[in-house]
Amino acid sequence: MSNGSDELAQRLDEMEVRLTFIDDTVQALTSADADQSQRIAALERALRDLRGEMATMRVAQGDDPHDEPPPPHY
Repeated sequence: MSNGSDELAQRLDEMEVRLTFIDDTVQALTSADADQSQRIAALERALRDLRGEMATMRVAQGDDPHDEPPPPHY
């Protein structure tokens, strides 16, 4: 009976090691996901700001894209 309980204890130890590894991996992925979300939000803000600046520059130069005639293929 001792052999069976030793085998069971060994399997339990292996499962605990795997669970620890999986938990560490999940934590790392969660951190990476949060970082990526922040970077995407910052890029979206920067893009929105650039679009606003371009629109302001067009108006200041009198270049409104809505005033341009459509391309010849229309």
